[in-house]
Amino acid sequence: MEYSLLDLLKFIGAIGLFLYGMKLMSEAVQKVAGSKMRSIFAAMTSNRFLGVLTGFVVSATIQSSSATVLMVVSFVNAGLVSLVESIGVVMGANVGTTVTGWLISLVGFRFNFAEYALPLMAVGFPLVFSKRPRHRSWGEAIIGFSILFVSLSFIQNSVPDINDNPSILQFLSDYTNLGFGSVLVFLLIGCIITVIIQSSGVTMAITFVMCNQGWISYELGAAMILGENIGTTITPNIAATIANVSAKRTARFHLLFNLVGVAWMLCIFTPFTEFIEGIIANNSRIETKNPQALIPFSLALFHTTFNLINLILFIGFVPLVSRLVIDIVQHKGEEGEEFKLRYITTGMLSTSELSILQAKKELQFYAKHTNKMLGFNRRLFAEENEKKHSKLFNSIAKYESISDDVEVEIANYLAKVSQGKLSELSRKRIRSMLKLVSDLESIGDSSFNIARIINRMHKNKIHFSPLIMERVDQMLHKAEEALLVMQHNLSIDEKKVRIEKAEKIETEINQYYYQLKTEHLQYLNEKEYTYEAGTIFTDLITECEKIGDYAINVSEALNNMNK
Repeated sequence: MEYSLLDLLKFIGAIGLFLYGMKLMSEAVQKVAGSKMRSIFAAMTSNRFLGVLTGFVVSATIQSSSATVLMVVSFVNAGLVSLVESIGVVMGANVGTTVTGWLISLVGFRFNFAEYALPLMAVGFPLVFSKRPRHRSWGEAIIGFSILFVSLSFIQNSVPDINDNPSILQFLSDYTNLGFGSVLVFLLIGCIITVIIQSSGVTMAITFVMCNQGWISYELGAAMILGENIGTTITPNIAATIANVSAKRTARFHLLFNLVGVAWMLCIFTPFTEFIEGIIANNSRIETKNPQALIPFSLALFHTTFNLINLILFIGFVPLVSRLVIDIVQHKGEEGEEFKLRYITTGMLSTSELSILQAKKELQFYAKHTNKMLGFNRRLFAEENEKKHSKLFNSIAKYESISDDVEVEIANYLAKVSQGKLSELSRKRIRSMLKLVSDLESIGDSSFNIARIINRMHKNKIHFSPLIMERVDQMLHKAEEALLVMQHNLSIDEKKVRIEKAEKIETEINQYYYQLKTEHLQYLNEKEYTYEAGTIFTDLITECEKIGDYAINVSEALNNMNK
């Protein structure tokens, strides 16, 4: 009986179902634990052991070391985690992903899980329609878990039996009798499959099925697992290509960690695999009439032991390794000086809940640079040198142009995040952020308007008396104070935002604005300046008053974000 195209499609479909089940369960669990995950990462310190534990817990929870490392790369890029802290998380994630192998060994091949899947789905299905978001997420997690292992049985059934398809055995035999060369060939196969499928969990499931069906030996299955360890580093490294230098270093460490681990394991591969196989074979607690059924346990133990030993070897040398990675990935110039997107360039994180953190960091960076524009204006207002004046004005004009583009990019990113699975609180946060980015862009517009007014004043050679210069500078200073308070509120947790100081400065700006409006009439009557100069004066203080309004809008939105 030949293996037909239909059988191949069934196999590909089973893999697709496995991926979907893993994705559904992973996203649902992350959604349930979203706020806790944020707390875990926010509470991380330079304690490498705490980092290892964090990586293990997150990776074991979401069943994907790639997703965990990608998350960490994004967090490093966003400035939430340092390079040293991320190293511990990466090492822990490698150990956490071994839980997948044990789940397959203990559940996937011990009994027909499909018989229990429908009753389990019956438990999760009503929860999906619950009015409570948390209950809905638990329902999705249960259904995802059921799909995960039903698809595993589909993979097992869609793999052709060697007795009915001897040609397959003949094909594999060409590569299984090359001695140590076979180990390298199947290591490469495991790496390539993982890169293509973008999931070491799926590749591991395929490896376990191939060994369980007798396609390949336990030793070659172990070689494929080593290849999966290398293949799983590709996704974070691709994501880091457009990230900042610290994120690149984290991704490179992940690659280095796994490459070095595979290198030393290949040196002792045969005695080590025999040692693991002996432990399983001599374990009286694992009883089976079919020795072939012991292979998944041997592979799971091999995977876990390998990653644990690699962790132990590396954990004592974290400072040394971090310096090595810094030398490998050189820092080219000063980052962040140019006003551009910095934190969301790596794309969305593995869950929408966590992507909000990236957006928040981008908003903080955006606010910092829109604030710079007002500082440039204070210098522009006092600058009399033609060349320096022109250079400052061009800088402000460039910032304003980029500000418009950045606003669109952040708004589009938030819109994309909002399409994911979010809690009601997170949806409220995104709505507030969309309002924030609009207000920040308006601050940039007003700052550019001020620059244009000052430039008009400079070109028309309009000069104010020291008294008027002092009044305008004081108004600019108060607007700048409002932006500094706004920037501070953006930099802290929304729950800690207090708007009393922001309201106080806004009140001062309004009072000073009305005072200057009244004085303007006096200045005209007393011929302190001409009508044209008076128009420039009122235009300047009006734009400053608008900036104060936008700044208080941002603080109020932050204050209401978690209510």
